[in-house]
Amino acid sequence: MLKPFYITTTLPYVNADPHIGFAMEIIRADTIARVKKLAGHEVFFNTGTDEHGLKVYRKAKEQNIDTQTYVDGLSKKYKELLPQLGILPEIAFIRTTDPRHKRAATEFWNRVNANGFIYKKAYSIKYCVGCELEKTESELHEGRCPLHPAQDLETIEEENHFFKWSQFQEKLLTFYEANPTFVIPDFRFNEIKAFVARGLEDFSISRLASKMPWGVPVPGDATQVMYVWFDALVDYISTLGWPDDDASFTKWWIETGGAVQYCGKDNLRQQAAMWQAMLMAADLPPSKTIVINGFITGDGGLKMSKSLGNTVDPLDIVRDYGTDALRYYVLRELTAFEDSPFTSEKFKDAYNAHLANGIGNLTSRILKMVTTYGITLSEAEKKMRYYTEEIADQFTHSFDLSKKTGEVWQKIAMLDEHIQRTEPFKKIKTEPEDAKKDVHEILVHLYEIALMLEPFLPETAVTIQTLIKENKMPEQPLFMRK
Repeated sequence: MLKPFYITTTLPYVNADPHIGFAMEIIRADTIARVKKLAGHEVFFNTGTDEHGLKVYRKAKEQNIDTQTYVDGLSKKYKELLPQLGILPEIAFIRTTDPRHKRAATEFWNRVNANGFIYKKAYSIKYCVGCELEKTESELHEGRCPLHPAQDLETIEEENHFFKWSQFQEKLLTFYEANPTFVIPDFRFNEIKAFVARGLEDFSISRLASKMPWGVPVPGDATQVMYVWFDALVDYISTLGWPDDDASFTKWWIETGGAVQYCGKDNLRQQAAMWQAMLMAADLPPSKTIVINGFITGDGGLKMSKSLGNTVDPLDIVRDYGTDALRYYVLRELTAFEDSPFTSEKFKDAYNAHLANGIGNLTSRILKMVTTYGITLSEAEKKMRYYTEEIADQFTHSFDLSKKTGEVWQKIAMLDEHIQRTEPFKKIKTEPEDAKKDVHEILVHLYEIALMLEPFLPETAVTIQTLIKENKMPEQPLFMRK
């Protein structure tokens, strides 16, 4: 019996429309979820929207609309985007304004407080609204947050509740030592280990409701609402029904060894150190793995972000090129862990070279020979499977989806070269039986490629498999040249 598997994205913050960075993260997580499902695992796949905090509150005020109405509209856009990205339809979608999430955040606070890790004090900090994080002088560049250089830092001076993060330095370092693949890639793990080793400072986990009322109320203190990060991180367990559904939480958090959590490199501290310390403080097991993506950069190498206003709408790409074209690009052309540039020119070049002239052209060439020569797969060949537990483990060992997608395209290139070299379309005139055997072998390889493609390009994979089984030519190219 295979262990259940739990994977989640971070919850995108609803201060603007969805952008390609979110599309990249959820497509990568979806690919891993599909691989595990194909290998026979039962999978819980989670995403949703992060809807509290100062940025959201101010955006709603700027537009002069009710804050709940504002987040309802944007959350709907994120949810409606999922099928456009080819995401598994059974994905869970948690909103931090859901009553069940508020209930979980409240119970989580109570447990951490009961264990003695929350206190109240007056303080003054420099705060980046873009990150929703306080900033020390060492984190600033010329007095500004390097991730949001266009935004002025704000000074917060008030009395808030604090989390005793400083008490978890040794516990976190011990945990990291015992779990050497907890953060992937290893250079990000080294980064967070070095950060924690330098010492941790307690951080504020509430805000004055009189200044910023948009948040989960602090239990027993009507003057305060929870800090957005303390509230939002609980979503990884509130989506499982915690604290009310013990069976679900046991199955998906305890038996799985915790969640595999995809996030961007600007989330490293929150996911790998803050959240893990919070779980320890609540006497709950840690996450399983934190997978850190790089940024997508635009012209001039700047990070694409909603705050900078230089994002690309993934729906525009889907409308122009199709769902699987976008999936291909973020899975193969963007590096797994480093920053990667995106331009319309780069996208178009990759599309034509590897989809239209690659798998699309190869499929048409093979199916033309197959239908002309009357070649079919046997019933046994049609029942072939590709994704085994061993292969799935390779994916969740490295999470290098650029490399894994590249392996499929290596096989595509090898099959194309084989056809060019052996020329069965010429051999059919002089050695028809041998030529038909060759074409049958080529067809088996194409079918295997279609099986390999299932988690990466699900629509294309199903189309090729169906054409092979029905012994048909595609009515139009799989990918029209642009």
